Amino acid sequence: MSEDNTMTRRKFLRCAGSLAAFAGASAVLPGYALAGFGSEKRDVLTPKGPDNVIDLTIGKMPHKIDGKRGEAIGINGMVPAPLIRLKEGQDVLLRVKNKLDEDTSIHWHGILLPFQMDGVPGVSFDGIKPGETFEYRYPVRQHGTYWYHSHSGLQEQLGHYGPLVIDPADEDPVEYDRDYPIVLSDWTFEDPHDVLANNIKMEGYYNYQKRDLGEFFSDVKKNGLGDTIKDYAMFGNMRMSATDLLDVTGATYTYLMNGRGPNSNWNALFKKGEKVRLRFINASAGTTAFDVRIPGLEMTVVAADGQNVEPVPIEEFRIGIAETYDVIVEPKEEKPYTIFAESLDRSGYARGTLAPREGMEASVPALRPRPKRDMKDMGMMMSMDGMDMEGDDMEEMDHGDMNHGNMDHGNMDMSKDSKFPVKHGPDKHGPGAAAIAQNQFDRLGDPGIGLGNDGRKVLVYNDLKSLRPNKDTRDAQRDVELHLTGNMERYMWSFDGEQFHEVDGPIEFKHNERLRLTLVNDTMMEHPIHLHGMWMELENGNGQYNPRQHTLLVQPAQRISALITPRDKGRWAFHCHILYHMERGMFRVVQVADEDGSIYGQDYS
Repeated sequence: MSEDNTMTRRKFLRCAGSLAAFAGASAVLPGYALAGFGSEKRDVLTPKGPDNVIDLTIGKMPHKIDGKRGEAIGINGMVPAPLIRLKEGQDVLLRVKNKLDEDTSIHWHGILLPFQMDGVPGVSFDGIKPGETFEYRYPVRQHGTYWYHSHSGLQEQLGHYGPLVIDPADEDPVEYDRDYPIVLSDWTFEDPHDVLANNIKMEGYYNYQKRDLGEFFSDVKKNGLGDTIKDYAMFGNMRMSATDLLDVTGATYTYLMNGRGPNSNWNALFKKGEKVRLRFINASAGTTAFDVRIPGLEMTVVAADGQNVEPVPIEEFRIGIAETYDVIVEPKEEKPYTIFAESLDRSGYARGTLAPREGMEASVPALRPRPKRDMKDMGMMMSMDGMDMEGDDMEEMDHGDMNHGNMDHGNMDMSKDSKFPVKHGPDKHGPGAAAIAQNQFDRLGDPGIGLGNDGRKVLVYNDLKSLRPNKDTRDAQRDVELHLTGNMERYMWSFDGEQFHEVDGPIEFKHNERLRLTLVNDTMMEHPIHLHGMWMELENGNGQYNPRQHTLLVQPAQRISALITPRDKGRWAFHCHILYHMERGMFRVVQVADEDGSIYGQDYS
């Protein structure tokens, strides 16, 4: 078959799938977008009638994972919730009925809409009372891969989430034959409130992978007795653990792919030579970042957070909570391939199979060794030209001020290639900051802890370049800097050392101003930071083509910045997307207003 014929076939497939979708058809081309998430008609919801209506019902339901039964919160009787498929340019009406005995909500993650429709109780609306129906109405002004979930209590941990795909109004620049959303998540049979209470009562409650005597002797063999003792003593003095990687781990979690456990083998079908689009969504509630790879297949990243990017060939990528990545794979052989999503701490995995026939399996990789934190993650290790300063150099550093925010902070400018951190001026942090990173690093080229050491090409933020230029070319008119802070012993999480209940009011953004938001992670954990209602244009050196993100995974001791133009007025949530961190205080409200203080009126640019 000629290349011209192949292109025509792909366009036909995509066109036919779209026509079937908007006709409400349940039988579409095998394996295409609308059949990809599940085989039943209820698996995919598209707008119906002249008002473009979709009906959603939230309620409790029995839920079985790898043979074990529990209770979940589902939508239309499903966990994950049905795939919602919209079209750019539509005006939609989503009617949500609450059959729970408590308030609920739906937040449309990454979608630009009137703030009253954003779905955050106490910020943009009052929530949905038991027995009531709330109507979400908004214009669809974008396309790409997104998702939706509860913003009420800990409901998200109980299964209240689902995928959302918006097809472009014009021709999609990405060529593909089949299309599958892949929702990654974590599930516990414990009550989520007990999980939170356990973390509050005891630091590292779910950490079953702490360093032991055997690892000590292994480290001595690798690094020498002196350096090993210094390393262990340093973490001990800081009351920190080198293995505090995730708050909640595989000790209680089962990791899911499209709602199925590792033993249940979710399948995605293909034919040899086809281009398959896999839309990865990390809908985890706990602290789970996944490292995703498909042994034997190269992946090409074509979109991040719903936005098209220049294609990036990779072999592995880390996806933080709430992030989405679209990749294209082209299987050259008619054999099964394992889609492997390993938790950052290596305590478990989700997996499925890309296969030419239903039910096939490929070998599942072994979990890699658990990584561990180092001095750089504490904001203490310095490097120049890749050479770490340790030993006597480290001894000369003052570590006594690491507690209670006594380190120095000020303004620091770093190029994207900077490897040598700069100390900061006077600190003004609150008591919720148990430790402040003495040094901060540009980590946009860093794949993250536990990655990049085995020869695979791993996606990094520096790889992302928008496919189309950003509209606003102005320089930043002002800077807003926030520090991600926490106290692990008390399980308190905050911005600038203040939990949400301690702050006086919202963070003020001016309507249509150009500002730079800088985030500094003073903790030893990765934090996925999500800003509602506007794009963050990540400053990774691509200028007008900096990628647009709704969520940024901020590594320990990292300093990261993004340009923002707040086009849509209103009150918008801004928070860590680790559910338990948000619940414990890492949450703020951003208010976008006119000069006269008005927050009403949007332009959806």
